[in-house]
Amino acid sequence: MSFLSKSFSSGSGKSASTSSESTSEPVAMSFHAGAKDRKIPIISGDNIALHDIASSEKFDSDKPITCGFYRVDKGAPFTYTYTYHEMKIVVEGEFDISDETGQKVHAVAGDVFYFPKGSKITFTSETYGLAFFTGQRFEGQL
Repeated sequence: MSFLSKSFSSGSGKSASTSSESTSEPVAMSFHAGAKDRKIPIISGDNIALHDIASSEKFDSDKPITCGFYRVDKGAPFTYTYTYHEMKIVVEGEFDISDETGQKVHAVAGDVFYFPKGSKITFTSETYGLAFFTGQRFEGQL
């Protein structure tokens, strides 16, 4: 029995079950050594950079997820309206992040964000911030 088809205790005393679609051939994992330290291409102005590292679109073209790194250096704020759901975890530095509801947060390493589809978010940093993201989008879609 594979790990993904085993039942396990969820800690609440209830048994939870996981499953995966069966495949006729083994499916290899994807590994990207040193991804955090790669040069991240500028996507806006001279201080906003983003690089997609991996995507599930080869295995799920209907609802792919794509992950990578996002960097903001000190400079002009960047406002983005999300056309997909995304989550970020700050891995280095700091961000000042606000949304159009007026919510403002100063984020540091270890902080996690969820940006729902349709949210309009402004990013800035007094120094720099580096975040790992996973978004429900195709690779290269901005």
